[in-house]
Amino acid sequence: MHHGVSYRIRRIVSVFVALFSFALFIFLNPGSYQPAQSVEIAPTDAPPIELKATQEQIDSFLASDVLEKLAVQEKNTSEKYYRKLFYDNWGMTDSGCNVREAILARDMSDVVLNGCKVASGVLNDPYTGKIINFRRGQDTSSEVQIDHVVALSNAWATGAYAFDGDKRYEISQDPLNLIAVDGPANQEKSDQDASDWLPSNTAFRCEYVARQISVKYKYKLWVTPSEKTKMREVLSTCPEQSTLGLENL
Repeated sequence: MHHGVSYRIRRIVSVFVALFSFALFIFLNPGSYQPAQSVEIAPTDAPPIELKATQEQIDSFLASDVLEKLAVQEKNTSEKYYRKLFYDNWGMTDSGCNVREAILARDMSDVVLNGCKVASGVLNDPYTGKIINFRRGQDTSSEVQIDHVVALSNAWATGAYAFDGDKRYEISQDPLNLIAVDGPANQEKSDQDASDWLPSNTAFRCEYVARQISVKYKYKLWVTPSEKTKMREVLSTCPEQSTLGLENL
């Protein structure tokens, strides 16, 4: 019995000494002790981290920032351009109407349809600022035309010559690269880039340049040095201008 009591006393003393030593160590070394942290283990079936930007993030990109991401070099004119390398005829939308009619209907107000075809409508022309009362007819339909914002020959010379047929067709039919505009202004623009032609409607120039940058970024096309200089100059007047509709990057 005496030995049992003695043993318990020694255990109590040893525990007390250990606790005292530990407390003294913490006192002399503040911050050296961190309590154990609980760790949350991710489930094994969790989806991978999504690295691609969301559409909301993409739409909020500043056009001036995206411009700086584009490659810069002179046009490649060694490959001969033909429009038919991109498309022969307008493609069809999910609604069963062709792309040209869909863009006319998208960009005009007071639209009257005859089946898929736009019979009439009002275009607030972005290139000139004019109001055009459009009526379909042999002598009037050309008053409103569908412009490729990045001209296909320009796309060809800045990288699209290396595309396969499917990708060339895609850029030719992409609503991001299509806009209904005044016919004569479209003819005047032709295949010129921003360094050689800008809309006479100065209020639209920022959006115009931003759309070109958006198309070139989406399709990994480059800009020429003079084109980039002009785009920077335009965007300096509207530093908050964002890119447009960069989906499916």
